[in-house]
Amino acid sequence: MPTTTNTSDGDHVTGVYQSRLPLSTATLEAIRAEIVGYRREAKSRWGKKTPGQLTNLIAAVLFHDQRPADVATPAGISAATVRRWLYRVIDRLAHRAPRLDRVLRAAVRGGQEVVLVDCTLIRTVRRGGKANRPNYNGKHRCHGLLFLALTDLKGNLVWIGHARLGRTSDLTCARQAGLVGKLRAHGLAAVGDLAFTALDDDPDDPVIVTGYKATRWRKLTPAQKQANQVVAGLRAPGEHGFAFLKNWRLLAKLRLDPSRATRLLRALLVLSAIQYPR
Repeated sequence: MPTTTNTSDGDHVTGVYQSRLPLSTATLEAIRAEIVGYRREAKSRWGKKTPGQLTNLIAAVLFHDQRPADVATPAGISAATVRRWLYRVIDRLAHRAPRLDRVLRAAVRGGQEVVLVDCTLIRTVRRGGKANRPNYNGKHRCHGLLFLALTDLKGNLVWIGHARLGRTSDLTCARQAGLVGKLRAHGLAAVGDLAFTALDDDPDDPVIVTGYKATRWRKLTPAQKQANQVVAGLRAPGEHGFAFLKNWRLLAKLRLDPSRATRLLRALLVLSAIQYPR
């Protein structure tokens, strides 16, 4: 149904939304600041819509996965304008996302000794032609892009890697990021699930901690089962970090150009840290 939303500029914009935007003022102001910053850098003094109005439209696309055309038409602008500003905001927010080396240095300065490592699959629409099979993930039986991420022990996402093809395994994803070497260089350890077993090739000085994997011919001992429970307890907060990230419904099934996926995830990482402080 049509709804009218107030912006931080005191303006009103009418559109068709699924519900009100449950976003904090700080999150909306972060989006608005990027719009104002771009206009200032581009020395653009005029626009058909104010930064506050554009903020609501972009937030509706990001959080509720509204089509640009659906929010643009009631606002009296084109879908191309909404899409153009969406990409501008994503690019600018992505530049604020922390890089891996900086995250690890900050963890050391904060007295942390352990981080949590995991991979998540962001589903995408099925692509045609030769681009079809590389993005198919056999584990989840769907098309998508795989992302390696680190969280702290409280479950806060602190870093997201580059988008990888859906057929990539978690182990390969971590190896391509050079995770083991970077963790060892900073004196940190990481706790992961069984998908990261055998990632660390130095058994005398391991930096990747995983549980024990049972096989058909080898059952787990009671001590190994207890160790698995400890690892699972440590890893649990990491799942919360992904859950907060996937509250942005644009990630339910990504329709954007896959080449923009990395910047999108990093932009949403920045916004999630503002929206869900822990």
